[in-house]
Amino acid sequence: METSKHHLRDLFKTYLGPQKGRVALLAVFIFANLGLQLVIPQIMRDFIDSVVGGAALSSLVRLGVAFLIAALGQQLIAIITAYYTQNVGWTATNALREDLTRHTLNLDMSFHKAHPPGEMISRIDSDVNTLNEFFAQFLLKLVGNLLLVAAILILLFREDWRIGLVLTGFSLVALLVLTRFRNIAVPHWEAERQAESDFYSFLEERLAGTADLRANGGRAYTLRQFFARVQEMYKRSIKAGMMVNIMLNSMFLIFAIGTAVSLGVSGSLYLQGVISIGTVYIVYQYNRMLERPLEDISRQLSNIQRSLASIRRITALFNIHSKISSPISISEGAAESISGPLSVQFDHVSFAYNDDAPEQDETDEHQQQIDEYVLDDVHFSLAKGEVLGLLGRTGSGKTTLTRLLFRLYDPQSGSIRLGSNYGSSNLHDIRNLPISKLRGQIGMVTQSIELFHASVRDNLTFFDADIPDDHILSIIHDLGLSRWYASLENGLNTILESGGGGLSAGEAQLLAFTRIFLKDPSVVVLDEASSRLDPATEHLIEKAVERLIVNRTALIIAHRLKTIQRADKIMILEKGRILEFGDRMTLAQNPNSHFSQLLKTGLDEVLV
Repeated sequence: METSKHHLRDLFKTYLGPQKGRVALLAVFIFANLGLQLVIPQIMRDFIDSVVGGAALSSLVRLGVAFLIAALGQQLIAIITAYYTQNVGWTATNALREDLTRHTLNLDMSFHKAHPPGEMISRIDSDVNTLNEFFAQFLLKLVGNLLLVAAILILLFREDWRIGLVLTGFSLVALLVLTRFRNIAVPHWEAERQAESDFYSFLEERLAGTADLRANGGRAYTLRQFFARVQEMYKRSIKAGMMVNIMLNSMFLIFAIGTAVSLGVSGSLYLQGVISIGTVYIVYQYNRMLERPLEDISRQLSNIQRSLASIRRITALFNIHSKISSPISISEGAAESISGPLSVQFDHVSFAYNDDAPEQDETDEHQQQIDEYVLDDVHFSLAKGEVLGLLGRTGSGKTTLTRLLFRLYDPQSGSIRLGSNYGSSNLHDIRNLPISKLRGQIGMVTQSIELFHASVRDNLTFFDADIPDDHILSIIHDLGLSRWYASLENGLNTILESGGGGLSAGEAQLLAFTRIFLKDPSVVVLDEASSRLDPATEHLIEKAVERLIVNRTALIIAHRLKTIQRADKIMILEKGRILEFGDRMTLAQNPNSHFSQLLKTGLDEVLV
C-alpha cells in the first residue's frame, strides 16, 4: 500500500502539477458549493418561522430573494465545478494515456509478442479511465464531503445536542453499512466484465475468420459457441444486477430509516416546545443532505482499492524497459560511416525468440538451448551495393534474419555490423548506433502491407509533413501509379480504408515501394510477395525492384526465379543454419551446389 501511495503521489505531481491554478480554482468552487448548500436550508428555516410568526411581507420578500440568489448561485457554481472537474480530469488522464502509449510503442517486439492488443487496450485505456475521477476530484470531493458531513452535524448539535447525537450515530452506522454492502457487487461486476471481454474477443476472432469458417463448415460450431458465451454473459450480468439491486435497496432502506429518525426526534422536540417548526424542517433537510456525501464517501472508499490497483498496473507498465536500447551518443566518424550504400556483416549470430532462457554452462543443457535457436551461428558479409538472394523453406529463419538487421530483436550471441567501408575494422555494431539512425538507413517491404485509415499522403510519408507533394507525385508517376492516382477523388488527400480496403494487392505493394523511395534508405529488405499478380502489375513491381536495388545493399527473400537473377550472392538457410553461401554465378555453375539443384528442380516446388 505504501508503494501505491508513493506512485499516487508521483502521478499527482506529474499530471496535476502543471494544472495547479485550475486545481486551486476547482477547490474554491467545490467549497463554495458546499457552503451554499448549508446556507440555503437556513434561509428556508427563517422563512418558515417568519411566516408562522406573522412577519411583515417585506421581510418575507427579502428572504425569498436571498433564497433565489443562493439557489441560482449554487446551480451556477455546480455547473462551473462540473466543467473544471472534467477539464482537469481529462487533461491529466489524456497526458497520462499519451505518455503510456508512447512508452509502450517504444518497447521491443518481444514485449508486444507477449502482450496482445486487447490486453494493451485494457492497460492503457481502461486503467487510465479508472483514474479520471481520481485525478479530477477524489481528494477534493473526499475532503469536501467529509467537511460537509462534519459541518451538518455541528449545525445539528447547535440546534439541539440530542438531534446532533442521534444523527451522528446514524451517519456512522450508515457509512459502515454502505461500505460493506457496496463491496458485495464488485466481484460480480468484475466477473460480468470478464465474460463480456471474452465474448467480444471470441466475436472479433470469428468475424476476422468468416471466410474460413464458411468454407470449412464451421458455422454451426461458431453459433453454438456464440450462444454459450452470450448465455454466460447473461447469467453473470443478471447476478451482478441482483447484487446491485440489493445494494441500492439497502441504501434506500438506510436513508428511509434516517428520515424517520430525524422526523421522529425533531417532531418530538417540537411538540415539547424545544424547537420551532422551521427547525424541524432544517433537521429533515440536513438529514436528506447527509445522504449524498455519505454515499459519495462510501463509493470513494470502495473505489480507492480499484484505483490503487490501476495505479500499480500503470506503474508496472512504466517500469518495463525495452531490451533494445539506443546509445546516448555516437561519434562523428560512426555517423558518417553509416550513410550511403552500406556493407553488412553478420558475425556468428545466434538467436532464439525465448529471450528469457537462462544461459547454461553444462554441455547437454547448452545443446538444448542451441536446438531452440531460430538462427544458429550465422556468419556472412555483404559489400556495399551487393544484393543477397535469401532462400530457405518456411521456418528456416529468413524473416528472423531481416528482423535482426532492422534491430527489432537483439541476438543472444554474435553481432551485426554496418558501415560504408568493407572489412570488420570499418564496420560498427548496430547496437552502438542510435535506433532512429539505424532504422532510417534500412527500408523494408514485406508481404503484409499495412495501410492506415488516413490520407494517401500520410500513408506514403508515415505522417511526415516535410516531404514535398511534388516529390511524392514524381515517385508515384515513376512507379506506374499515375492511372490509379488519377482515379482518386481528392488526390493525396483521399482517405484510404484501414487495411487497404479498395486496393488490389499489386497497388498496395506499389504503395509500399513508394514509401521506401521516399525514405531513400541505404539498405533494403524485400520479402517478395508470393501471390500471383496479373502480368501488367507484376511488370510494374519488377521494375520497382530493379530501381530500388540500384546503388543500395539489398537482402531479398526470394520465391521466384526472376528475383534470384538480380542477386549477386545467394544464401540458403535450413533450420537456422547457413546451408550454402556464395557468388550466384559460381553456385549456379557448380552442379554439386544446392543452389544449382534448386534451379533445376524449381524454386516454387522446393521452397515451401
